[in-house]
Amino acid sequence: MRCGVRKADLFASLVVFLVALPLCVGVAIASGVPAELGLVTGIVGGLVAGVLPGSSLQVSGPAAGLTVLVHEAVLRYGVGALGVLVFGAGLVQLGLGVLRLGRWFRAVSVAVVQGMLAGIGLVLIAGQVYAMGDANAPADGLGKLAGLVSLPGLLDPVALSVGGATIAVLLLWPRWKRGARLVPAPLVAVGLAAAVTGVFGLGVRRVEVKGLLDVVRLPEAADLGRLTEVGVLGTVIAFALIASAESLFSAAAVDRLHDGPRTDYDRELIAQGAGNAVCGVLGALPMTAVIVRSAAGGTPFGGVQAGARTKASRVLHGMWLLLFTVVVPGVLGVIPVAALAALLVHAGCKLVPVREVRVLWRGHRGEVVVLVVTAAAIVVGNLFEGVLVGLALAVAKTAWDASHVHVETEDGGEAGIVVRVLGHATFLRLPKLLDALEALPRDREVRLELGGLRHLDHACAAALEGWAAGRGQSLAASGRATP
Repeated sequence: MRCGVRKADLFASLVVFLVALPLCVGVAIASGVPAELGLVTGIVGGLVAGVLPGSSLQVSGPAAGLTVLVHEAVLRYGVGALGVLVFGAGLVQLGLGVLRLGRWFRAVSVAVVQGMLAGIGLVLIAGQVYAMGDANAPADGLGKLAGLVSLPGLLDPVALSVGGATIAVLLLWPRWKRGARLVPAPLVAVGLAAAVTGVFGLGVRRVEVKGLLDVVRLPEAADLGRLTEVGVLGTVIAFALIASAESLFSAAAVDRLHDGPRTDYDRELIAQGAGNAVCGVLGALPMTAVIVRSAAGGTPFGGVQAGARTKASRVLHGMWLLLFTVVVPGVLGVIPVAALAALLVHAGCKLVPVREVRVLWRGHRGEVVVLVVTAAAIVVGNLFEGVLVGLALAVAKTAWDASHVHVETEDGGEAGIVVRVLGHATFLRLPKLLDALEALPRDREVRLELGGLRHLDHACAAALEGWAAGRGQSLAASGRATP
């Protein structure tokens, strides 16, 4: 039995490694950093986060979900500051885990999370379409979208053909069930692109290879001092919160795929924090744990689906990445950038929750508004601001939904009109409440009963007192509820 488990984990680790390799490189290129830094993060995700307790079957590494935020940070602060940003994020995650705050990430509105992923996906697609044609993309998300109008004249047709063919392979290869079980689509697509461009000597841009020792950069004292800057702290918090949310949401999904031990969310946060702290020390990309090696990759090759049974599979995946980087690093230099861009365009499409929007629209249209506004705010502004806008809108929507107030009127004959106010009387429903009361006839006595109110805020209490005073009545004699 034990031998069987070891074989299952070994096979799963090889499969996840084959998926992780092109994605690690692609995410690094899209983030504006050397390709090797993506591999460093994948290695740390396996060898550091992989051995720590938490979710035993999740695999950690650089993911498309943080690409936009990392790229913004690199443009603003430079590649040299990336290490301290990731290190700070790791410390924040460690603190959240030690304080046992992991479970609170499950309280975040699903619409905000899906809106965040949709916004990231749109910006990722818009940016990588440029790279598919070996063209330079504008820095901001809105500029990327606006530039698509004039993009056709800027693209290299050869590079664009390579990118288009890569997407075609990504879509078609999984349909061959037998082949897809043996070799994952991302590896086939990128490998074919590298082979074709190499054999025919096509003049397309390829990945620049420097070597691990040339790209790894330990933070210096001056870098650590930047953690006192407000902008840097905001980016650190954004890294930590978004990476934590993605990891823990993925953990919940992984738990539904197997019958083994459930995820300990606080321990998973500690594992992710430790991994990101090490990545920061090495100057690498931030890591997240995702349901497949990258959930955005849309492949069927997660550790669970590939037969993983223990955490050995995710540790071995890190060892394979390390072995590849040390033994054959030059292989990266034959990979066309257009192929990696196509891989991330495909990943970006997977991030846009089209099916979920259709389901929400049928029963929860308010949630769709939150999702769309969050995505639009990310495209127009940036990831951190977009998420804050989404969270604020979700809270406002919840407050609106919770503040239901119902006004019932009954003709009491000689006793006058009896008015009962039920539900939650908050300032959000004050116009509706006052409209109902002011529509009552002024020539009859009104008895206002507030005993059916579950909540009466100060604004409504003051408005009701003003209304009663205007009619020459006293709320105390009319069954006023205590605010």
